[in-house]
Amino acid sequence: MIRKYRPSDLETLRQITAICFEGVSIDKNIEDRFGIINELDWKQRKMPHINDDVEANADGVFVAEIDGEVAGYITTYVNHRTKIGGIPNLSVHPDFQQRGLGTQLIETALVYLEEEGMLYARIETLDQNQIGTEFYPKMGFVEIARQVHYIRPL
Repeated sequence: MIRKYRPSDLETLRQITAICFEGVSIDKNIEDRFGIINELDWKQRKMPHINDDVEANADGVFVAEIDGEVAGYITTYVNHRTKIGGIPNLSVHPDFQQRGLGTQLIETALVYLEEEGMLYARIETLDQNQIGTEFYPKMGFVEIARQVHYIRPL
């Protein structure tokens, strides 16, 4: 079942994020290269993104639930000026993957974005995210560009 986000979901969504973004997070890549920065590991930098997504658009956050347990989520943003909405974060806990929840979450987000007047939906992933690079095109997303992320110590 896909439902609207509830404030009581927040910590669970943060924990699912920490599990699912282990090998596909820019913050994890930075840590692998330079170590922990300012006593904050990559999870402590990535998990607050969910807080930000909820604060920006709680109405556009959807939760997958199986037998009363939160199994995954998707967050969205809308831009009424450009009419391009986005999906900043999508995760399904590994215990619940391969059940079609990612598809259901994407479909729910796309309906929501369309209802909000968006003409396009944008999603990003890292090249190293094999699940995303295979899944998003199956969901109708078309690759537009590749971006390289750089960092340097100061």
